[in-house]
Amino acid sequence: MTHDSPMKLHSLWRGAHVATMQNGQYSLIENAAIGVVGGRIVWIGEAQKLPVYDAQNEHDLGGGWITPGLIDCHTHLVFGGNRAGEFEQRLNGVSYQEIAKQGGGIASSVRATRDASEAELVASASRRLKSLMADGVTTVEIKSGYGLSLDSELKMLRVATALENDFPVTIKRTCLAAHAMPPEFDDKDAYIDYLCDTVLPKVAKLGMADAVDAFCEGIAFSTEQVARYFNTAKSLGLPVKIHAEQLSSLGGTRMAASFKALSADHIEFIEEADVQAMAESGTVAVLLPGAFFTLKETQRPPIALLRQYGVPMAIATDANPGTSPALSLRLMMNMACTLFALTPEEALAGATIHAASALGLADSHGSLDVGKVADFICWDVESPGELSYWLGGDLVKTRVYEGKQSDGKNSLGKNSLGKNSQGETA
Repeated sequence: MTHDSPMKLHSLWRGAHVATMQNGQYSLIENAAIGVVGGRIVWIGEAQKLPVYDAQNEHDLGGGWITPGLIDCHTHLVFGGNRAGEFEQRLNGVSYQEIAKQGGGIASSVRATRDASEAELVASASRRLKSLMADGVTTVEIKSGYGLSLDSELKMLRVATALENDFPVTIKRTCLAAHAMPPEFDDKDAYIDYLCDTVLPKVAKLGMADAVDAFCEGIAFSTEQVARYFNTAKSLGLPVKIHAEQLSSLGGTRMAASFKALSADHIEFIEEADVQAMAESGTVAVLLPGAFFTLKETQRPPIALLRQYGVPMAIATDANPGTSPALSLRLMMNMACTLFALTPEEALAGATIHAASALGLADSHGSLDVGKVADFICWDVESPGELSYWLGGDLVKTRVYEGKQSDGKNSLGKNSLGKNSQGETA
């Protein structure tokens, strides 16, 4: 570009302040402008410092605050049925472990998910996804794990793919086949063998998953069993994540850190050695206050230790039918503040830049920087801290996905963004 040539833009967004979330901090820009080309940010800064430009479309946002689009980095959004009855059981004093032993818990969701058709799963998950999107989410991780057989796990992953094709949202798919024991197996080691020999190789060959996850807990799988599963994932070129130290301390977090896991999630019972291992491996701590709240847990994650060692803390809904029927990431941000004592700035970082790291997306998502994907929300608030302050409410003024306006509340199909060649809307 010569001195006299204007900066060519597909769109220019101005008329609001920005919290870029660079380096996990608000990093504020007042009276900002954002220039976009090809769905990515090419210029961001104070509007008064804009160079000469030529924009195909200009948008005046009319006030408010812009943040990166929120990233829900841990969900179980695809499932059949629901477990409202178990919610009542727990309120009447039955523990999560007891419900699982009675054939409830994850096992009941497995039965309902296996019985549901692919179309039924798309329809039910679409309703939940719309709620997340309307609340400012532009990227969602969706786990399998309620299938627990090759065909059913692939069915769940295909549903996640269909959702991304139908909605203006980025979806990362995680194979959580090591979630629980399926009814046709009575030996955990034999089931892990089946996953390593049959399920993971097929999932990898078909390109159906972006990562692999496991539930390491007394009611699920041991550290040794999960390590075997992770070794297979690693050999197939798939990064790993782990559900660990939710109900007890088994050393799963340290084991996952040895595989340079993207994240360790729940982690209420982690110890200092776990935190140190996470810091050394670059593993993100994913806090799930919805499950903590729903299960009425009392052991909080050691936030002070995570801060001391500089472990990034992400926040997610853990949206699932049993232990976290949560469909608002902003509510989880509030809970992270009120239940876990995070600051609103840490909470917003947890739902943006650190959540991006937990999905391996930190180079492209999670903060507003030149070169990154132009996913952002303009909120009807007077300060970014309000996103963790309000319990509910319609705060989204404008939702921008890949540089184009997209109303998450009406959930336009990706055809509106030139992405769905089938011309379908959700």
